[in-house]
Order: sequence, then structure tokens, then C-alpha cells
Amino acid sequence: MCRRGNGYGVTDEPYMLDVSRFLPALGVEVATVASVAHSAGGAEPVPTCPGWGTAELVRHLGDGYRVARRWLAAAGNPPQQDGQGPEWCETLVEYLWHGYRELRAELDEHDPAEYTETWWPADSTHGFWRRRMLHETIIHRVDLQTATGIEPRGISGEVAVDGIDEVLTLWLGQRASTMGLAGTRECTVAVQTDGHGWLAHAGPRGTSASACTTSDIEKGDVVVRGEPVPTYLWLWGRAAPGAVTVEGADEDAAGQLWALLRLATR
Repeated sequence: MCRRGNGYGVTDEPYMLDVSRFLPALGVEVATVASVAHSAGGAEPVPTCPGWGTAELVRHLGDGYRVARRWLAAAGNPPQQDGQGPEWCETLVEYLWHGYRELRAELDEHDPAEYTETWWPADSTHGFWRRRMLHETIIHRVDLQTATGIEPRGISGEVAVDGIDEVLTLWLGQRASTMGLAGTRECTVAVQTDGHGWLAHAGPRGTSASACTTSDIEKGDVVVRGEPVPTYLWLWGRAAPGAVTVEGADEDAAGQLWALLRLATR
């Protein structure tokens, strides 16, 4: 497991949120997605996912639950697309629920600390999939609500802090590197919210990110600050630039971080 900063020191806790909270929160998020999707037409464009309509977004989540379940069941690297499509079910909403329920049943059978296959070397446990599926669903729930004219609400500050940690350490620190993404120049961006901090580095040789103590925030070339939820959504490209403040003369460093995350999380 990666060591995590808590604002006052560094701990061995794998996540910023109590792992027991991931599955209940995931159930609430799936129910919200299903409710919004049920009343959507399916063709509404999703501005935060260019080229997708709301039907493609719901199908993507349903596929994602199936892929996650296959990771849990397989010793190797499962293909990234299920390939079965919504014809298994009468509607896309049923396809979503069916995929979620099978995944949930699998996760419920195992302790979150139990070993399983994942695509992040720092965390080979069932807890990884609990966390990953929660944040995947939250972000796409926000996408779906935005596409249908509903103001996204209901993300707690604690969940958002965990999501900030995940998007930086997993997507920038791991996924961007495996995709061969790199910055055009060396710079370090400090991200700070609600007593928590991270240092995100990018340069021609690659990317990295880790939690840090509040005293290390000054090591950043710039500091991105904001409340937990707006910062979480900004890092995922789901909030306007004004959702956070950038302190320091090198604002291009924050722009590079944001752009790399767009590529890593697409």
C-alpha cells in the first residue's frame, strides 16, 4: 500500500476514507444514476464526455461493473470491454443494475484487505475495486446530471478528499505513466484542501504524485487550493477553472497538471 499524508503526518492507511463506507456510498450513487437515466431520453449530449450521449454513458458504467467483476474473478488481465452490450437486458437501466448487482455480490463476499488482481501495483486488494467503482460512478453521475440539466449535489467532503487522492496518486501517478504521458517541462503542483496536501510532479521523464504534510506544500511551484468537492471535480475536468485558486507565478504548471489528467482519465 502507498503511505498517505493526513495533513499532520504520514500514515499507513491505504485510503483517505474508511473502506467500509465505499460500498454503501456506491449503492446510493448507482441508484441516483438509474433514476436520472430512467427519465433521460438517451440521446442528450454529454458535454464532459465528447461524442457520447446519455445512453452511451449508462452503457459505459454497466460495462465497467462487468469488467471490474471479471478482474475479481480472473488471475490475468481481462479485456477492457465486455462486448455483450445491453441486449442482455430489456433496457440500459436494467443493464446498469444487473452489472452492479453482480459486482456488489462479488465484493460483499470478500474482506476489502483480501488480495485480488488490480491494475495498480500499489494496491492489490478488493478495497481497490470498492474505491475505484465508487469514484467512477460519482464522476459519471455528475456527467449524467449535467447532461440532463440537473445540478449535481450530494458528494460529501470526505468522499471528495479520497477522490482527490485517487485521481492524483492513481491516475496521474500510475495511469499517466503507463500510458507514456509526460509533461513538456519539469514542475511540481501542490494541491491543498481541508488540511490535506499532495505534490504532483510532471516533466519530460514522466509523472508522479503523493500525499504530503502541510509543511511540504511550499515545495510546489504553484499551489492549487479549494474546497474538497470543487477541487475533486476540477481535477476530473468537471468544474470550471474558477472552482479552485492557483497561488504562485507559474500558472502554466497547474494547466499542465489539468491537461495531463484529462488525457490520463479519458
